[in-house]
Amino acid sequence: MTAPLLEVSHLRVEFPTRRGTLLALDDISFSIAPGEILGVVGESGAGKSLTGAAIIGLLDPPGRIAAGEIKLAGRRIDNLPYEDMRRIRGREIGAVFQDPLTSLNPLYTVGRQLVETITTHLDLTSAQARARAIELLAATGIPAPEARVDHYPHQFSGGMRQRVVIALALAANPKLIVADEPTTALDVSIQAQIIALLKKVCREQGAAVMLVTHDMGVIAETCDRVAVMYAGRVAEIGPVADVIHRPAHPYTVGLMGSIPAMDEDRERLLQIDGAMPRLTAIPPGCAFNPRCPRVTDRCRLERPELAAAGATQAACWLPVTVEAA
Repeated sequence: MTAPLLEVSHLRVEFPTRRGTLLALDDISFSIAPGEILGVVGESGAGKSLTGAAIIGLLDPPGRIAAGEIKLAGRRIDNLPYEDMRRIRGREIGAVFQDPLTSLNPLYTVGRQLVETITTHLDLTSAQARARAIELLAATGIPAPEARVDHYPHQFSGGMRQRVVIALALAANPKLIVADEPTTALDVSIQAQIIALLKKVCREQGAAVMLVTHDMGVIAETCDRVAVMYAGRVAEIGPVADVIHRPAHPYTVGLMGSIPAMDEDRERLLQIDGAMPRLTAIPPGCAFNPRCPRVTDRCRLERPELAAAGATQAACWLPVTVEAA
């Protein structure tokens, strides 16, 4: 077995407020191996993007890591001083965000931004860095990169801007890429190209990728494993085919049942009654218990931990695979 590149252990993120401490991430644990793509999926507010922000070291104040640890290639990075973490971000961890305009400076050409990133993290001259910038633009599928390198962000379409952001993330050959909803604002054909690009990077550079999204189609097409999050916790994690086709957690079952299937003639899609609880009002026991069709008294009192449930791990006292077995 390859040693994990990223290890997140019992991560807890809190936001102190005037009304008390808001627990945003509660005991999150997972790992990603080199060359592996881990998808992180869940409803809005489940904690997907926050997990990525904690790993990159970009938690918005007053948010803080209150417990647990994050290791990159065996080195703990969650307790590093700001400057040390800034050097790791970009050199060892690349980030791709949902809106490329928030990652690009509109006043500078994309070439200048790429060259600046490359020379910050790699020992290259300006001329070498410019040559590498053109290589990166070509590798990410931007036509005529020698000319486009001197264009400004507003001269690129949304899909092309996202390619530039991916080129920026890859500039220093990082070991880990955290991609937060990288295809959300793009049309389907461009989505497919961005997905193919991420997979190519993973395959050729041996980088680990954490892909945050709410789109199960993107997950199914891209990822090796998937973690399903609910109310700041991991509800289920496992190989992507097993989570999609043989989910064990009742929440995952509902999530998969709410997706239209092209090969089935269903009049109605499944729906999960109710809504995810506010982080200030998470119920005792399993956070999903008010919405769960399989709820028992134990679910209302005791909080389940991740445990083997068929081919996946699920945080559930009565996983669906128990009945199927």
